[in-house]
Amino acid sequence: MSVCIKSLIKNVNLIVGCDIGCPYCYARNNCRRFHMTDDFSKPVFFRNKLHILDNKQPHVWFMTGLSDFTGWLPEWREEIFERMKANPQHQYVFLTKRPERIDFETDFDNAWIGVTVTHRNELHRIADLREHIKCRHYHVTFEPMFSPMPEDMDLQGIDWVVVGTETGKRRGKCDSKPAWVENILHQTSMRGIPTFMKEDLVPIMGEDRMIQQLPKAFVM
Repeated sequence: MSVCIKSLIKNVNLIVGCDIGCPYCYARNNCRRFHMTDDFSKPVFFRNKLHILDNKQPHVWFMTGLSDFTGWLPEWREEIFERMKANPQHQYVFLTKRPERIDFETDFDNAWIGVTVTHRNELHRIADLREHIKCRHYHVTFEPMFSPMPEDMDLQGIDWVVVGTETGKRRGKCDSKPAWVENILHQTSMRGIPTFMKEDLVPIMGEDRMIQQLPKAFVM
């Protein structure tokens, strides 16, 4: 039985806000619904939540559920990474859609930094990630997908891949196609990259075709 990724990787929304303005953004809708900030386009650092990272029980924390990593102010990054350094028992997952806007480096073995790719014309983000962010672990999330990906993607150095589909009820919503998902699975399987199909793909792929692999470091 497929599991929800949120049961395995917990959101810790230290920073809320993003100025990219994606039309399919669930984070912006959640921010408005729960009145988290006055203006989602202006990121806010909730420093009072840092203590969550002090939990002694190991967790996999998703750090950018309501933000984009490259939208964090440098001083916010520094403070958060200092808290991460004090809590090496956890794994920390970050995502960005614009890695070209940052030059960042960390040698933390528990920091996983990745990019979101929704269309084949965004595949340059993977190369941009490797160029502008130096870290131990890279990952890619193909969600939502608005086009099929090439059959020869450059996934060198990628340690984990997540595949999903658009959720919500947006007008013009685009569902991932089985062939698009299978193409990615074939490429990651050939390269030995663990791949996690999000639970929203069950109606599209069928339960018996679901693959939900995690990096070994995430299994606690």
